[in-house]
Amino acid sequence: MVELEQVKLLQTWVVFGGLFIGLVFGMVSQASRYCSIGAISDLQLMGNGQRMRLWLLSVVVAVVLVQLFIQLNLLNDEDSFYTSPRLLWLSNVFGGLLFGVGMALASGCGSRNLVRIGEGSLKALVVFLVMGISAFATLRGLTAVWRSQTVDRIYIDLPSRQDLPSLLESFSGLSSETGRILVLLAVLLLVFWALLKGLPGRRLTASQWLAGSVVGLCVAAGWLLTGWLGFVAEHPETLEKAYLATNTRGPESLTFVAPLSYSLELFLYYSDSSQFLSFAVATVIGTVAGAAAAALRSGSFRWQGFASTQDLALHLLGATLMGVGGVVAMGCTIGHGLSGLSMLALSSVIAIGSIGVGGLLGLLLLQKLSLS
Repeated sequence: MVELEQVKLLQTWVVFGGLFIGLVFGMVSQASRYCSIGAISDLQLMGNGQRMRLWLLSVVVAVVLVQLFIQLNLLNDEDSFYTSPRLLWLSNVFGGLLFGVGMALASGCGSRNLVRIGEGSLKALVVFLVMGISAFATLRGLTAVWRSQTVDRIYIDLPSRQDLPSLLESFSGLSSETGRILVLLAVLLLVFWALLKGLPGRRLTASQWLAGSVVGLCVAAGWLLTGWLGFVAEHPETLEKAYLATNTRGPESLTFVAPLSYSLELFLYYSDSSQFLSFAVATVIGTVAGAAAAALRSGSFRWQGFASTQDLALHLLGATLMGVGGVVAMGCTIGHGLSGLSMLALSSVIAIGSIGVGGLLGLLLLQKLSLS
């Protein structure tokens, strides 16, 4: 059995590992302008799929590495909330739509606004605070009651876990290993078709290939850190298996909705003995610090404020929608779009599609407002 001192040391490693992953993610995101709503906007308004290619590259790197970890028994995907057999499809759709509209109004998703804080944006700081508060309310407050009494009551209990290899095994009789290979091949073919031919605009540059690969590596590293290094088969105090320094008590990787709430909660209730510096909070801190370092190094750090009352109102509304929508959908463009998809979770496929539709609706709304 692992000694308590060893558990504390491992917990420290998980937290510092999360900080390092956040630093790398923040630096790369700032330097490459990695942004989901930016990718959608470029594609819709200018017919340029370059940033969408960048996102797809990060997806395929994350998917391949995480599925390899699962196959090598370095990560138990059964303990991830993304693969639960209960499919909250309405929550994924409704929350995804809210989040997508919100990220358009707030000039970016949660991760993009953390990067913009590092670049000196006071607008992004306001978005972070409002988004964190609305996410906290949807986790434990008034909107949590509304959520649990409405959309969360509509679900499907699947015959297996909701990762696509398990579902394929359940419905076709193929082994999960065979199903995993087939799904991976389908993902690789689809993504590489989109990378090379399926999207308009310029191909990725060498630096963008590197940036997209590093973002995917950050997601894979998060799963390995919390699911392997931070896993204890028998905790010395509870005598049960434990995932150290995670808020969900399971393996985690990058996501940026609930962690904003956890960060505010830790700041406000720091003296409460139940509070702790988690992997998720460490990634939030690291992302801001990494983006600030990259912005200062490139000379792109600039203090920025709201341009008008309308600008403030749109960002407040967008931040609120993202906080509520991200918790309802149980993820964001990074949480579902990278971490969840790397688990091949059906809920993530549904949620990221809904976020994309919501993002398009939000961009259309902004266009209408600019013309009025």
